[in-house]
Amino acid sequence: MKLYIYIALAALVFTLYQCQTYKKTNTNVAGSKVVPDTTGSPVINAAEAINLMKVEEGFEVKLVAAEPLVAAPVALTFDDRGRIWVVEMMGYMPDVYGKGEDKPNGKIVILEDKNGDGVADERKVFLDSLVLPRAICLIDGGILVAESPNLWYYEIHNDKPGKRILVDGKYADEGNVEHQPNGLLRAMDNWIYNAKSTKRYRKKGAQWIIEETHFRGQWGISQDDYGRLYYNDNSTNLMSDYFSPGYGATNPHQRTVEGFSERTVKDNRVYPARPTPGVNRGYMPGTLDDSLRLRNFTAACGPVIYRGDLFGDDYRFNAFVAEPSANLIKRDILNEKGLVVSGKQAYQGKEFLASTDERFRPVSLYNGLDGALYVVDMYRGIIQHKTYVTPYLKSVIERRKLSEPLGCGRIYKVVPKNKTAAKVNFNRDPKSLVALLGHTNGQVRDMAQQILIDSHHKAAVPYLREAIRNGKPLQVMHAVWVLEGLSALETNAVLTLLKSESWPVRMQALSVLPSVINGSSYPYYVKALRELVSQSDARTAAYIAFAAHYIRPFDGAAAQHLLMELVKKYPDDAYVASAVLSNLAYREEGAAEEVLALKPDTNLTVNKQLKSLVNRIRSSRKNQDPLMLAKEFPKGAALFASSCQTCHATDGNGIKSLAPPLNKSEWVTGNKEKLISIVLYGLTGPVKINGYVYEAPEISADMPGIAHSEEISDEDVAQVLSFIRGSWQNNAAKISAAEVAKVRQKLKGRQKAFTIEELGVD
Repeated sequence: MKLYIYIALAALVFTLYQCQTYKKTNTNVAGSKVVPDTTGSPVINAAEAINLMKVEEGFEVKLVAAEPLVAAPVALTFDDRGRIWVVEMMGYMPDVYGKGEDKPNGKIVILEDKNGDGVADERKVFLDSLVLPRAICLIDGGILVAESPNLWYYEIHNDKPGKRILVDGKYADEGNVEHQPNGLLRAMDNWIYNAKSTKRYRKKGAQWIIEETHFRGQWGISQDDYGRLYYNDNSTNLMSDYFSPGYGATNPHQRTVEGFSERTVKDNRVYPARPTPGVNRGYMPGTLDDSLRLRNFTAACGPVIYRGDLFGDDYRFNAFVAEPSANLIKRDILNEKGLVVSGKQAYQGKEFLASTDERFRPVSLYNGLDGALYVVDMYRGIIQHKTYVTPYLKSVIERRKLSEPLGCGRIYKVVPKNKTAAKVNFNRDPKSLVALLGHTNGQVRDMAQQILIDSHHKAAVPYLREAIRNGKPLQVMHAVWVLEGLSALETNAVLTLLKSESWPVRMQALSVLPSVINGSSYPYYVKALRELVSQSDARTAAYIAFAAHYIRPFDGAAAQHLLMELVKKYPDDAYVASAVLSNLAYREEGAAEEVLALKPDTNLTVNKQLKSLVNRIRSSRKNQDPLMLAKEFPKGAALFASSCQTCHATDGNGIKSLAPPLNKSEWVTGNKEKLISIVLYGLTGPVKINGYVYEAPEISADMPGIAHSEEISDEDVAQVLSFIRGSWQNNAAKISAAEVAKVRQKLKGRQKAFTIEELGVD
């Protein structure tokens, strides 16, 4: 036992030595700032690494925590004492081959600034021995912890874990580390949302509720002041929902709901401060510019909508997006017109923050309770997961000695110069907490809302109702959702708010309807929604259509009347049409006839959407039996779930912004050698399927290959291709391991992905 302790201590000392070895060599005698030499991509002391960051004029970066207080951080959250709870994913990519990822060395730690100087000086380990933990959420006296494949809830007793409850045993049972659910964002509507997931969660008493929602993003998720969600995938700057997140996911046949997963900022250009040859496809023409700097996002993640009160008015409704492979953080300026949120990059040719330190890996961004922008820096050499590491990238990693050390990690905050990031004190006084619902910092408003709900603060109800009557819009909106969370929101209050002159307030009143419509209140809401239809406000129309779904269980005729009135008024509005379709699960064909009789013009948007939906349903009836295929190709089915499904979808029809369809694709059912070549080495650029050209930004520009993964054998590749070639409405011949081996041997030494031009067309 003593020997084990000595070895562990020695390893810790060695790691800390590696992480801090440059501290002495980069500070002169006078103690003034010296910019370290980054030629060999060394580990730079955390405080001095700030000198390598170029941040927007008028701002500065301050250190909050670094090794040994924190190691390999990937996510964080704040508690009401201002402490930071951090997820440490120590097991991620221990070396270039990813060996040892299954070791239980992940932790959840609590960092605290005891002396008030803004820098953490105490570390408590709340949980250890975790395998690749990825997200946390504090709620109701406990904490949700995502540790694939499970989502656990731990009670908290004096900063120690108490009873553990399994919330979801299939939280992340598919996909690899880069493609598994994460985020656990506790949103304004009191539900918890995730990136890379179709589930949302809510705690009601001792019960956990799991519901289907829209698929969103890849890593990281954020909300704006109105509770709308923002996210992205690795090659996309920013995506968002135009509507409140709880609506529109009620028809399982509807693959695309307009107004959800929209590309908010379409410009994906990035401007690194240093050459970035260590990106996975740096060898490909167009990936890097003439100075060897990444051109476009390849690892976009961790977006946040700035909702603080420290940066000034020019930064309200700004998005910040992390790009760890290019060592930078981008700023986007957003605007709203009607229902549509769009944006543009704040600058051309530069970034909000960019570092010349190759190991600076910002993976998640957060609003702080003090108004600062918090940056989670995993600080490591390897950022690409082993599934997709190319020989080119392996060579760069080994040549530049980027595999070690693994024990570093930093948390920074960005603040304006000459401004103090003030800590907000939360107490349990209900009147004070209700007042904080109107605070200028959105993170403070969120925290006040959560404290009131978690404390089951019934004494706050009179103050909340007063806030609804006389508060300013932001306070009113949060008060609505606190009352909803306390089961104390009254029908008369909602009806009044539906008539508010403030659109954001009306939006929340429309969004809360699923929680308040019941057997006694629905007639009042039907009347109110009919009045809103008559006012011809296009912004409310889609919300009314979404809400009709919750009227139907009590009065089907009234719900249908609302929908048809909307069809009459807005037959060419894509958002209204899509919202109407979300009501029609298992009734699509009859509804299509009814709508066509009402509006005979087949060129109208509502008829086009219905026709497409009905055709898709009829087509899916011809699909092969997935259970039989999974029995025949068990390894193939498992590999499809872990590596293919996350982009191409369970039904093989592709996911918007990610990947084209595999179902009925001539590339899947056609020439075996071409298909094997694509799967082994990847595909880049536009691809034509059944006469339609799929290209960025509609899909990701690149599909990664798996030829370089040591864990995927020829038999595995053969099985997954056979599974795909026999799935859905594909009915093509099986592929053998020998056929895969033959192609692999023929292409031996190849690194780059194929283009359609290289493969040719049959």
